[in-house]
Amino acid sequence: MAIIKNAKNIFRHYLSRASKQKILILTPVKDAADLAAVYMKNLESLTYPHNLISIGILESDSRDNSSQVYQELILKLSVHFRRASYWNKDFGYRIPKKFPRWDETIQAQRRSILALSRNHLLFHALDDEDWVLWLDADVIEYPPDIIEQLLSYGKDILQPHCVLEYKGSTFDKNGWRDQGKYHLDLLREEGDLVRLDTVGGTMLLVRADIHRNGLIFPSYYYGNKSPLIRQSKKSPINSKPGEIETEGLGIMADDMGVQCWGLPHLEIKHRNK
Repeated sequence: MAIIKNAKNIFRHYLSRASKQKILILTPVKDAADLAAVYMKNLESLTYPHNLISIGILESDSRDNSSQVYQELILKLSVHFRRASYWNKDFGYRIPKKFPRWDETIQAQRRSILALSRNHLLFHALDDEDWVLWLDADVIEYPPDIIEQLLSYGKDILQPHCVLEYKGSTFDKNGWRDQGKYHLDLLREEGDLVRLDTVGGTMLLVRADIHRNGLIFPSYYYGNKSPLIRQSKKSPINSKPGEIETEGLGIMADDMGVQCWGLPHLEIKHRNK
């Protein structure tokens, strides 16, 4: 059985390498200067042909020296990859120092700004690529062949499983099913590939044409009439149900007739901070 599974993985790897599909890796950055070295090391370790990979980084509203650090990093990346571009766009929002970024009281505004930054980056960076791979700067570890593995499934929207510790609980809880009842850690027994209603953005593969057809990250609570949304979810902005940012993207994808998928056993590691 292990031999058959390994053979399938090799075949998938071969197909992905032979496809010559162009990848655009997009990363919104904020107060992430300390992550730049690991971010670059991981990108350089990717086994997918670097001449088929473009990089786009948007820095916004940082208190640290992220702007300088990532501009310098882009110059280095441009030597190794097909294209590497940097933009800056300040939205005038900083998390109050007394709040951790996951505090529920600031989520509406924080996620709204993050959605705006993702869309701004997408609109500036997307050119002729076949796929967009969203990658957060604080994802510190993933397999070098992650792109080959993701492409091998042929799904329009697909996310790996972001955790703090391998085999542990799901970290990126924005990807779920059945109105938030199931995250990827509760779907491991279903197999390698599972259906999702919404997605997280720590790492997310999206077919570029789906973005071109109008799929964005809603900066407002979207989908108040969708049966997929969490019924108890009320927006602090307008007191109406809906989903925002990456979850909103999942609901919008469903409205467009596109299914989201997750990979419970393909794990990537987020920094524990």
